[in-house]
Amino acid sequence: MEKILTRPIMLDQRISAVLGVTMFTALTALGAFVRLPLPFTPVPLTLQVFFVLLSAMVLGPKALISQALYLVLGLAGFPVFAGAAAGFAHLSGPTGGYILGFAVAALTVNRLKGTGTVRNILALSAGLAAIYLLGSVQLGLWMRLSPVKAIQMGVLPFILGDLLKLAAVLAAVRLIKR
Repeated sequence: MEKILTRPIMLDQRISAVLGVTMFTALTALGAFVRLPLPFTPVPLTLQVFFVLLSAMVLGPKALISQALYLVLGLAGFPVFAGAAAGFAHLSGPTGGYILGFAVAALTVNRLKGTGTVRNILALSAGLAAIYLLGSVQLGLWMRLSPVKAIQMGVLPFILGDLLKLAAVLAAVRLIKR
């Protein structure tokens, strides 16, 4: 049998960067469609956090671009936010802080990540904390909640699931590096 490809295909770095940014923008949007509403909070469970954190580990500084593009698409009216929502009204609503936190998390994780597992766990945790901080503050302001109540509604119900997503990100990064 004759070999068709005798060497791996190498993409130009710019093409690879555009593909990576586009892919993680799309994955973040698709993660919004995996949505489980909770009866006691307007904040749903989604897979977006997984893709945001993974983008920061895989794309490096370009992760911020992918999350900014996600925001721009939503603001432009594309139904990429959870519940197929879009627009400034959604971004300024009770869950908008979490969406803004995606870009901050991408930047934070990229700045703090390193080569060791412990360092990467800390970097991912800091990114998650950025999402929680911005999200719970906007949730609290929008719903006129005390800080404690905002944390109860906008952080505590999500910690276990997000820690599982964090572990999945670490596992995915290991697989990608192989």
